[in-house]
Amino acid sequence: MLKKYGKLLVLFLICLQVIVSVRALGHDDDDHHEGDWSAGSVVRKGERKSVVSTEYGEISAVEISDGVRGGGRYHLQFITLEPDALFLPVLLHADMVFYVHSGGGRLSWVDEDEMRRVNLQRGDVYRMQHGTVFFVQSNLELERQKLRIYAIFTNPIDEPNMRVYSSIRDLILGFDNKVLQEAFMVSEDVIEELTRGAMPLAIVHAPPRKERTLWELEAQFMKAILGSRGYSMFDTNNKKYKAQVFNILKADPDFENCNGRSLMVTKKQLPALRGSKIGIFMVNLTRGSMMGPHWNPMASEISIVMQGQGMVRVVCSSTMNESGCRNMSFRVGEGDVFVVPRFHPMAQMAFNNESFIFMGFSTTTKKNHPQFLAGKASVLRTLDQQVVAASFGVANMTISHLLDSQGESIILDCISCAEEEERMMEEEIEKEKEEARERQEEEARKREEEKKREDEEEEARRREEEEAKREEEEKRRKEEEEARKRAEEEARREEEEARKREEEQRRQEQEEEEEARKREEEEEEKRRREEKETRKRKEEEQRREKEETRKREEVEARRKEEEAARREEDEARKREGEEARRQAEEDARRREQEEARRKVEQEEERRRREAAEREEEEAKRQEQEREEMEKRREKDTRERERQVEEAKRQEQEEAEATELDMSSRAKCPALIPTSAQPPTPSAMPIACSSSQMK
Repeated sequence: MLKKYGKLLVLFLICLQVIVSVRALGHDDDDHHEGDWSAGSVVRKGERKSVVSTEYGEISAVEISDGVRGGGRYHLQFITLEPDALFLPVLLHADMVFYVHSGGGRLSWVDEDEMRRVNLQRGDVYRMQHGTVFFVQSNLELERQKLRIYAIFTNPIDEPNMRVYSSIRDLILGFDNKVLQEAFMVSEDVIEELTRGAMPLAIVHAPPRKERTLWELEAQFMKAILGSRGYSMFDTNNKKYKAQVFNILKADPDFENCNGRSLMVTKKQLPALRGSKIGIFMVNLTRGSMMGPHWNPMASEISIVMQGQGMVRVVCSSTMNESGCRNMSFRVGEGDVFVVPRFHPMAQMAFNNESFIFMGFSTTTKKNHPQFLAGKASVLRTLDQQVVAASFGVANMTISHLLDSQGESIILDCISCAEEEERMMEEEIEKEKEEARERQEEEARKREEEKKREDEEEEARRREEEEAKREEEEKRRKEEEEARKRAEEEARREEEEARKREEEQRRQEQEEEEEARKREEEEEEKRRREEKETRKRKEEEQRREKEETRKREEVEARRKEEEAARREEDEARKREGEEARRQAEEDARRREQEEARRKVEQEEERRRREAAEREEEEAKRQEQEREEMEKRREKDTRERERQVEEAKRQEQEEAEATELDMSSRAKCPALIPTSAQPPTPSAMPIACSSSQMK
């Protein structure tokens, strides 16, 4: 057993060294991706993201990367349909390669203007291109197995947040009713029936044949869009245009021995893979066996565990940056997804108590030739043995013994290898935890030492500060003493300078007093001279003023004499003018008086005429009033006479009426009314006459 474990460790060491030889096999440097990566990226089954979940099925998704900088990211979906469920039609935005894990059903899609369909069963694999419209319906079997499909999507449309497929209902009903009605030449009722339909979930219960009116209506629109030749997408009885799928469980394996089997599906076995970058593989390891250490020169592998549990070991290339790459071991179980990038040696191991089955997708459709390190198919056997020995720095005999000891190839017997790998992984984990604890303790110790060093530095700094403070205090005291001495010296110097300044000031004051006395004497002499000159100027000015006064008086006297003569002449002329003016005024006054007298006489004459005219008019008016008064008196007299005559006539008529009434009563006593009121005079003669006529 120890010998076998030792052999396994040697094989892993070979993995680390043989990558150097890969370049000699003709691979370019561009095939080696350097950078930060996590070899063997794993997504557990419980970490899948739910996309759709109904009572008739569910869809979950996984986004996984191969971890290599510049490498790929892969989108996988796990579709589960209950028996007799329908995954509604969708339009693919990316290529879809899938594997049927369990159950059965029917896949229908439109391809090249034709309706195609195929029955699905466990183990089937197929690929549909982007731009395809398809739907899936699960069978209603007695076993009531769920239809489970594992799918990978590649070459998606390069748009952010773009889904890998979209519902055809969303595609059609995105247009308004008028556009749909005109585009499909149908009635408004048909469009309204289509738009009023409830928004279904992605997975529903498969409707019976008689209830498929709405589905067939949508299919009619899809045929118009995709140019189908008249076959309904829901016509499950149409046997025409069947496609062929490949069943990986029924195919002969590429390799098989007592330790397990493996199979790779390429475009040769499945023509539908042409133009795709995805191939399909399946590996079945029996209990206690191992897929020998190998690497893939053509493709990365995205694997899904179908049954059992196992260990996977991935080795980092020695050409990779050691800071961004490390060897890894991890345990995987049913439903887990893991990725191994190309050129990274790996080994998959089954535990002793159960088989380990996994399938997956490789990033190539060509025949992938894994490069195995151990066994009869070892790539080391193709190299010169001395070169291999030189690569390891050992003797040729050691390499010969290493390569000739293993009689099997590809899938090897490896009892308890998975358990040992798990134990080593756990030990490695514990070792990493212990190293982490040691690092933490070392960091804590370093922090404690750093703190102690900082405390010592702080104490030394404090002592230095105290010493500096004492030195500063001593320096300050000395400076104060020197300052005091300088102040005393300065005070003495200032006193001496003050005394000298006082003496100088007294001397200057004496000189100033002497100069002031001299200035006063000079000013007194100057003042006397100025006073003498002033008196002389005043006397001269008085003399000039008297002379000027005399001259002014003479001029003024002559002016007054001339003015008196002019005034006398002016007064004479004025008297003459005044006399002429008085004479003119007197003449004007006489003329005005004459004119006024004449106007008065004319006014008096006019008033006399007007008075005569008024008297004449007044006489005429009075005469007219007398005539009118006479006429009114005559009229009043006639009116009174008429009234008297009218009164007499009325009295006469009343008397006649009374007499007639009395005579009528005497002749017709039966007609006398019983009422207290007497009858009208006009009615009685008529009544009487009527009675007499009878």
